[in-house]
Amino acid sequence: MKRTFGLLVLAITVFGVGPALAQPGSVSGTVVDPDGRPTPNATVLISDQSAVRDTAVTDGQGRFQSAGLPAGRYELAVVLPGFRAAPTTVELSSGASQTVTITLRVSAVTESVVVTAAGRALPRSRVTDSVTVVTGDDIAARQFETVADALRFSVPGLGVTTTGGRGGPTALFTRGGESDFTLVMIDGVRINGFGGSYDFAHLPVGDIERIEVVRGPQSAVYGSDAIGGVVQIVTKQGGPTRLSSVIEGGTFGTSRVSINTTGSAGEVSWGASFEQLDTDGQDGEISRSGETVSNDQYLRRDMSLNGRWRGERGTTIRSVFRYGTNERGFPGAWGSDPGGTYGGIDTVSRGVNDHRLFSVGIDQRFGSRVDQRIELSHTNSNSEFASPFGESFSDANRLTLRARTDATLRPGIVATGGFDIQQEQAGSTFITDSSFTEVPIDRQMLGFFGELRFDPTSSLSVTAGVRGDRITREALPGDGFGRPLFSDETEVAVNPKVSVGWYLRPADVTPDWTRLRVSAGTGIRPPSAFEIAFTDNPALKSERTRSVDFGVEQAVAGGRVVVEATAFFNRYDDLIVSVGQSFENASQFRTDNLSNSRARGLELAATGRTPQGFEARVTYTWLHTEILALDSTESEAPSGFTVGDALLRRPRHQGSVELSFIQPRYSAFTSIGTRSSTLDVDPTFGSFGGFFDNPGYTVVNLGGSVGVWTGVDLTARVLNLLDRDYEEAFGFPSLGRSVIAGIRVVGTR
Repeated sequence: MKRTFGLLVLAITVFGVGPALAQPGSVSGTVVDPDGRPTPNATVLISDQSAVRDTAVTDGQGRFQSAGLPAGRYELAVVLPGFRAAPTTVELSSGASQTVTITLRVSAVTESVVVTAAGRALPRSRVTDSVTVVTGDDIAARQFETVADALRFSVPGLGVTTTGGRGGPTALFTRGGESDFTLVMIDGVRINGFGGSYDFAHLPVGDIERIEVVRGPQSAVYGSDAIGGVVQIVTKQGGPTRLSSVIEGGTFGTSRVSINTTGSAGEVSWGASFEQLDTDGQDGEISRSGETVSNDQYLRRDMSLNGRWRGERGTTIRSVFRYGTNERGFPGAWGSDPGGTYGGIDTVSRGVNDHRLFSVGIDQRFGSRVDQRIELSHTNSNSEFASPFGESFSDANRLTLRARTDATLRPGIVATGGFDIQQEQAGSTFITDSSFTEVPIDRQMLGFFGELRFDPTSSLSVTAGVRGDRITREALPGDGFGRPLFSDETEVAVNPKVSVGWYLRPADVTPDWTRLRVSAGTGIRPPSAFEIAFTDNPALKSERTRSVDFGVEQAVAGGRVVVEATAFFNRYDDLIVSVGQSFENASQFRTDNLSNSRARGLELAATGRTPQGFEARVTYTWLHTEILALDSTESEAPSGFTVGDALLRRPRHQGSVELSFIQPRYSAFTSIGTRSSTLDVDPTFGSFGGFFDNPGYTVVNLGGSVGVWTGVDLTARVLNLLDRDYEEAFGFPSLGRSVIAGIRVVGTR
């Protein structure tokens, strides 16, 4: 491993031939609104033909500056919700400086920086995948409490399922895939749990600049965690010194405090935040049994700190630190039984979870053609669970080294190569040997990836990539109580992907535009350590996926209305599911494979904005999932699954409507979300306890804000306005009507 690591570092170093000797140039200017007034806090993208080379944020007078740019031709675009501007082109010679003025106009959709699709910053128009961007301004205007709330209402193709009220475990199902098919990153650092899953319940929104959601296979760059898509969370930093805070309180004993600050001084920029959410929870009634469940109190604290130093010769050093802790009760299945058979198991279960993330990275630009990025990150999560039956503990660590080089071979052709090394270790009091001694689970992953991007014209983009992974899991001894010995196992996976995008923007004629895209790729996810440790199935296979999608986006009405439609087709081989009894015998708990299944669907979205501040967004997803084949041994002891069944917790129909009216001194919004019924299981005993039809529901939220002084707003919202009784996860009642009010303060120096 050490020899391999050394060779890889050497290869990456050789690929970047050395720093350019030419003097860097700079570009500066002013961004103004349609009336000619300076526009603060607008993001300016400085791009060459291959990628976004720099971003700058305007100050209180609308001014921006970007230095350290090699000689070449650059395109400047502006990101500001509700506005856009025709791209401004500048030509920089060695050591030269240029000054420009950019005038904005009202529009429904702005250009966006998107980094997740290709691993480097690209304008959204150049991304060949299905992408939805939720900005920090969108989050503030609609008063979302968590990332899960933003994804639930704003992004088509996603199924968000929360088990209960605030703080309940929250899973994300992308285009019918499993909850561990989506990679989640914060500022480029993966935060998925050991094996790929991630609980979205605890992600605050106070420090978020934007959320980028890429749907479709991304394993060709990111590996097994990204076979269904990528959620990239970009936090705030830099720009003029800014301090914002939110203080809220409301029903169910709920209180929330959020503080965020960003700023820059010379070559250094930073961002820091703190947030606390506390709620007493509620007593909810299970729809099937009529039983009342409680014990869902929740307390969460999060803090983050990120910084960036940028040198004059193309060197940037970045760092991210995050810490979060939460404590919650576990109602529902732990204190009840929807099937009416096993009631009264546990009513006082509680869990405490801690999460830590630290990363440091260096970006180096060599001339105008080569960019390198090396990043080292460490994540840790530990959990404690207490109940009348005793206490249990678990701990998981991941150390990741990732290196990537982007080289512009010629204008319009960019080659990418890199590798990442991951070392994972996890342990739990449930994972022991025959002498009840805790046994750690170790896994190592080495991945190489390469990609070629070809932009033959300003309208056409073609991307082809492939990744190879070598995943090794060390031996796991048997426990003497049913779990057999799992020997060392190594799996080699190769995942290709190709995508094509066509973007037409007749800027000289009209601001309307059209974007067509198609992509196809594969993915492989080996069983996670915990899926192996908690099962008696040594024959558990890796999950394999094949995915294709076709999409079109059209801007009309002068760019103020954008409609989008995407059709997708996913095939799953050996999908891993937890079953109540195995396909071969009556083991009560088991992890097994579904031989073949599929997901087909259609995503529709439309966004419109008027110059008066009205905005509307409508989404709809049609999803059809189906089990095509089971293991041949299934008939010996049925698990409950049958051919033709839908996959669990995947609604056939799902949609949302968001309406807002935003003015400088006041705003108002309403959000309506609806989904059809789903197939679900008894949450206490899985499929062994039986399958149930979880009814569909519609939820209405509304709220608004009023500015009382400059930078000071009073906010209020009502969640579940109609006080509907519903369960996103069967057996776990969601919150009833909830009223939240507060104050928001924003100051800029």
